Amino acid sequence: MYELLFWRYLDEIYLNNQEVYEALLEKKEVEGLEIIPIQIILNRISSVFSEWEKVDENSWQNNTGKGAFQIITTPQSIKIDCYGTEGKTMNKLVDLLEEFKCPLYDPQVPERYDEMSE
Repeated sequence: MYELLFWRYLDEIYLNNQEVYEALLEKKEVEGLEIIPIQIILNRISSVFSEWEKVDENSWQNNTGKGAFQIITTPQSIKIDCYGTEGKTMNKLVDLLEEFKCPLYDPQVPERYDEMSE
């Protein structure tokens, strides 16, 4: 499994990304993060991955290739657990969340890919 996590900071706020990640895993509300449009984002993912089988409300499986992913949300974050998912598919998910100004935090590295970390 490979985890991808996305959230958006309020203007002029930047916190310790690892601490934010840990709090979001515990489904805690994090002061300094925006509420993001979860349902709109999920609808967009459903649209982009319409050719994949939607296993349940928050899980997709590629029946013509490799991979599956499951989405876990809080009002402030989207976590995508990827199972055997190809890099190009993960990049598509990252790009999709970028449309909503929610950059990737990759806990495996750990690094957040936004303008503040450059």
